[in-house]
Parts: sequence; structure tokens; C-alpha cells
Amino acid sequence: SSSIVVNSTDETGRLLQALKDMNANLQKIVAEVRSGTDTIATASSEIASGNLDLSSRTEQQASSLEETASSMEELTSTVKQNADNARQANGLAMTASEVARKGGSVVAEVVQTMGSINASSRKIIDIIAVIDGIAFQTNILALNAAVEAARAGEQGRGFAVVASEVRNLAQRSAAAAKEIKSLIGDSVEKVEIGTKLVDQAGATMGEIVDSVRRVTDIMGEITAASQEQTAGIEQINQAITEMDNVTQQNAALVEEAAAAAESLQDQAANLSQVVSVFKLDHNSHIVKLAAPVTPRATEKAALTQRIAHPAPRTAAARMPAVPRRQAPSKAAPSGAAQGQGGDWEEF
Repeated sequence: SSSIVVNSTDETGRLLQALKDMNANLQKIVAEVRSGTDTIATASSEIASGNLDLSSRTEQQASSLEETASSMEELTSTVKQNADNARQANGLAMTASEVARKGGSVVAEVVQTMGSINASSRKIIDIIAVIDGIAFQTNILALNAAVEAARAGEQGRGFAVVASEVRNLAQRSAAAAKEIKSLIGDSVEKVEIGTKLVDQAGATMGEIVDSVRRVTDIMGEITAASQEQTAGIEQINQAITEMDNVTQQNAALVEEAAAAAESLQDQAANLSQVVSVFKLDHNSHIVKLAAPVTPRATEKAALTQRIAHPAPRTAAARMPAVPRRQAPSKAAPSGAAQGQGGDWEEF
């Protein structure tokens, strides 16, 4: 840090001028090294702080992914259970559809049977009408026979009795035929009503069969959709698991980057200590630049212990850059500066 005064132009003056130039260049180099060291220390401190924040956020993201994966597993179990329930409901709907189809067939047979009964009842009415006609004609014949018996007088009395009995039987047959006809008419009306009801029941059973068939189709679609959802959720689970693994790897890499940044910070601090041997006029300004990085040296004792060994190698690697000045570093910095000043004064 001593100033060299050149008072002559001879060989000694030229030597002093060369030493003065070398001293100025050396001061410039040391100043640049100190400034670069402080910049590296500050930048590495900011990088380490950012890496720590990023590591914390990455760990939070990994925790969130683990919770999401757990929730997705529960959702997968629920969807699988729903798919099983939908499959069972589909089987029950198919069974109900088959039962409804059989019921529709039975109702169709009942409708056909009721139609046959209605046709038979109409035939019976026709037969009763024939019987009623025969009874009417028998009554007329008995009446004619009674008239002829009355004309015959005493000789036709017996025949008149027979004719009277035949007439009575014909009237009774006619009355019975009318009663039977009335009952059969009522039966036909009731059979017609029953036929209409059975027709309506058949139509209702057909609608039930169609509805059950649609329900079966819908349940089949639900079952297929549930299976697709199950497959999709399983793929999502795999993707979340892969994301979780990648996030954990990123967290490890961020921690390694933070350790490397702190190692770089410590090595920059060691380099700053090495070049602090040289005393410059703007030393106070250099110290102020280096001040912000000192708080970072206390973070993470394990990382500091891990990177403590490379520092002497860095100092040893930087020392040969200033030949002939390594020996004074064994003494105190102030003594080295005084020794250098004495050398310049001897010239």
C-alpha cells in the first residue's frame, strides 16, 4: 500500500517505475478479486436462501401430492365399490326384465284364453236362442194339439191332457232358456270387461318390460362408465405417484443445490480472507460489500461441516497467483504491510 516515488530516469528509476506499475496492477487485480469475491458471496447467499425456500415449497408440494394420492386411492376404492354395485344392479335388472317378459307372455295367454271364453259364450247364446225357438214351436204345436183334442170331444180328452203337459214343458223350457240366455249375456259382458282389463294389463306389462329393458341398458352403461372411471382413476394414481417421486427427487436436488451454494459462499469467504492480506485504500468499501454474507455462515451446521475441508485447498490454489508475496502471509497483515513499505523506502 506504500506509494513509490520515482525521481530519476536511470536504470534504478526505470526499475522503480516498473515496480510502481506492478504495484498498481497488483492493487487493481486484488481489488477486482475482492469485489468479485463479495459479489459471489452475496449471490451464493441469495441462491442458498432461494434454494431453502424452494426446498420447503417442494416438500410441501410432496406432502400435498401424498395426501392427494391417498384421497385418490380412497376415491378409487369408492368407484370400484360403485362399479360392483352397478354390476349387481344390472344383474338384478336383467332378472327383473326376464320375469317381466315372462309375465307379459302369461298375460298374453290369459288375453287369448279370455277371447276364447268370450267366443264360446257367444256360441252358447246362439244355442240358447235355438232352444228358445224350439220351445216356442213346441208350444205352438201343443196349442194346436189341444184345439184338435177339443174338437174331437170325449175321444180326444186324453190327447188334450198330453198336449197340455207338452205345452207346459215347452213354456218351462222357454222360461229356462230365457234365464240361461240372460245369465250367459251377463257372463259375456263380464268376459268382455275382463278381456279389456287383461288387454290393459298386457299393455302395462309390455310397458314394464320396455322400462325394465331401458333400465337394464342404463345400468349396463353405468357399469361400463364405472369401469372406465376406475381405469382412469388408476392412471391418475400412477401419474400422482410418479409426480410424488419426481417431487421428492427435486427436493433432494434442491437440498444439494443449497449445500453447493453454501459451499460456494464459504469458499468465497475463504478467498476474501486470503486476499485480505493485501491492504488497499478502499478497504473499508470492500468490507461493507462483504458484510451481507456473514449471517448465512451459521445456517445448516451439517452443510458447513461438509464443505469446511475444501476451503484450505482453495486458498492454496489462489496463493501462487501472487509470486514472491506468499512468505509475508505467515506474519500478521499489518506487519506484512509495514515490511513492504520498508522495502519501497530502501529504494
